[in-house]
Amino acid sequence: MIDSGIDGSAARTACPRGALDLAIAFHRSGDASMVAALADADLGAMRYSDRVALAVRLRIGLAGDREVVRRGTGLFALPQNAGDGAALIWGTADAIWTALGDTSRDVNWYTKRAILAGVYGATVLFWLGDTSDGAGATQDFIDRRIGDVMRFEKFKADVRGSKVFGPLAEGFGRMLAQVRAPDPRYRDDLPGSLKRGQEQ
Repeated sequence: MIDSGIDGSAARTACPRGALDLAIAFHRSGDASMVAALADADLGAMRYSDRVALAVRLRIGLAGDREVVRRGTGLFALPQNAGDGAALIWGTADAIWTALGDTSRDVNWYTKRAILAGVYGATVLFWLGDTSDGAGATQDFIDRRIGDVMRFEKFKADVRGSKVFGPLAEGFGRMLAQVRAPDPRYRDDLPGSLKRGQEQ
C-alpha cells in the first residue's frame, strides 16, 4: 500500500482479502484488455480455430510480467484459493467465446468453455517454463492444443454420423439437449440449469 500510494482503508475496501483479491482483479483486467483487442482485430478472413488461437495468444501476451503470473498461479494453487483460480480460468474461456460471437445455449456452451479452459490453463503453465526465443515454443504449443480441440470436434461429428454409434449418440444427445446455459437475465453466479422444455 505504501509503494502504490493508495490509502490503506481504500485498499482494504477494494481488496478485502488482500493479495487474493488483487490477483483476481489483475486477471480480470487482462481478460477485459483481451476482449478489447479482439474487438479491434480483423477476424473476418480467419478460420474459427485461428480466431480462438489468436485470442489465447492475445491473453497470454497481456498476462504481463512472468514472475507476477507465477506468483499468482502459486497463490491460486493453494487449496483455499483453488475455487477462485478455477473460476478465473473458466471466466477467461467464457470471455473468449463470448467475444468471438458464440451463440450456443445448450450443452455446447459448457463443453466449449471446459475444453478451452483446459487449453488456456495448460498454455499458461507451459509459458511460465518457456525459455525459447520470443516464447516461440508457447506459440507452437497453442497451435497443437487448438489442433487437438478441432480434431475432437471432428471426432464428435464422425460419431454422430456413424451407423454403429450414431443412434447411441443421438439418444445421448436428446438427454443432453435438456441442459441450458446460464440465463444472464436472472443470476450470474450459477453454472447453468437443467430444465425440460424451453429455456428459462
